[in-house]
Amino acid sequence: MTTTPIDLFASALLFHPDGDVRAAERRMTSSDSGAWQIATFHVETDADVHADHWEMHPEADEAVCCLAGGARIHFRPTGPGEAGEAVQLPAGAAVIVPRGRWHRLELDSPSDLMSITLRHGTRLERRTDTH
Repeated sequence: MTTTPIDLFASALLFHPDGDVRAAERRMTSSDSGAWQIATFHVETDADVHADHWEMHPEADEAVCCLAGGARIHFRPTGPGEAGEAVQLPAGAAVIVPRGRWHRLELDSPSDLMSITLRHGTRLERRTDTH
């Protein structure tokens, strides 16, 4: 086995149930690999973090980490008449998004972000709210 550096801004790390770890193309949609994905992104604008979409992972929690910069993660209300909530993520902070919870990101500044989750069943839904 040859060991070479992996550019985490160009590839994801996939942690498979059998213990194998492999570099692979990052996927933001559902994956049937059964692997947990660790993906790191340099993002400049809200468009880079699909701020116009809600995202949900039905099979696992997700850790969203802000390595540099700053971002906000918004959680969609879980029921009628309920308010959504937002969590500020300064550099060096993380939040755990519970499985099945719809969420989206907005940037406060250009940022380096990392997400860790099992992507199987991931869903995206275009925002229809205006705030």
